[in-house]
Amino acid sequence: MRLFLSLAALGLSLSAVPADAAQARAKMDWSTHVTQTPAGTYVIGNPAARVKLVEYVSYTCPHCAVFTTESAPVLKGQMVRSGSTSIEIRHFIRDRLDLAAALIARCGGAGKFARLTETIFAQQRDWLKRGMEFDQANAQRIGTYPPAAQMRAEADGSGLTAIGKSAGLSDAQITACLSDRAATDRIVAMTTAAPDSIEGTPGFSINGKQAMGVFTWDKLQPLLRASAAR
Repeated sequence: MRLFLSLAALGLSLSAVPADAAQARAKMDWSTHVTQTPAGTYVIGNPAARVKLVEYVSYTCPHCAVFTTESAPVLKGQMVRSGSTSIEIRHFIRDRLDLAAALIARCGGAGKFARLTETIFAQQRDWLKRGMEFDQANAQRIGTYPPAAQMRAEADGSGLTAIGKSAGLSDAQITACLSDRAATDRIVAMTTAAPDSIEGTPGFSINGKQAMGVFTWDKLQPLLRASAAR
């Protein structure tokens, strides 16, 4: 009898573990969960989400900044947070300043990527203006620098270095990231690998199907909700 009771108790204990784990998983804030794919892209949210959104991003694109701000309360605050939707960020580089921003955003790895991306977009108007003015005044001189020095000059001149440091990156980390040729090649490869049908940034695909003609949150949101309801 004692053996039977012991097994019964053990059975109850084991059955309680999955229930507790499931409950904890349901309460998890998936918007803080970031993983890196083999291709080097970052996925924000539940890797097993029902709705998988891919976003092609350019940090010098004003429309991307607007989308990030407008979508945040619902997309990240509700859909991603709940675990129903994930966002895979793929870089779509347009210029040298854009590349510098991408290198800074990725410099802290998965742990800092989401926060740095949000901050870069939130402060885009300031650093992009500074960066463009810096380029106009120094383009000829910067063009004579080695690639790593060019990236550091762009980051320093635009204020991207300061954004990185405000997120906890050290000067040595930033120098290493901006001179990382493999990281640069990986970012450029994402742009090269983008489908020819990508019309601009932000560009989107949902569960592997490209959202044609969609660049704004008001157009994307109904598509995401329809995918979640299927």
